[in-house]
Amino acid sequence: MILNQVTVGCLDYAQSLAFYQRLGLTQIVDSPPQYARFETPTGETFSIHAVEQIGAVSTMVYFECEELDTKVAELKSEGIAFDTQPIDQSWGWREARLRDPAGNPLCLFYGGDNRRFPPWRINQSTTEKGNEK
Repeated sequence: MILNQVTVGCLDYAQSLAFYQRLGLTQIVDSPPQYARFETPTGETFSIHAVEQIGAVSTMVYFECEELDTKVAELKSEGIAFDTQPIDQSWGWREARLRDPAGNPLCLFYGGDNRRFPPWRINQSTTEKGNEK
């Protein structure tokens, strides 16, 4: 199984479209005012779809950035507000949190090897550290 994409609701299509483009995602599908899909530089996809309201939020979307502090500084200079500044977490990631225009929580992070291979990983994978695709 391969994770294809994550889709979140948006309240204002144009505002959300501009927000995700400013984050650095490349838009690959445009079906206004209902749906847009974006692609990361490494090919993962993410999309927005128009909804009348956002319910109780129970999901956070994570985007990994190798140069996290630089990316956060760039986005802040473009007017994007962050809930938290980059901070080292006890699980080995550096994270900064923010919300999109609809209030969906996002985390920009850098996890390095700890993203897939934290020290407490249950070793049931056939892919060993260092042999990732």
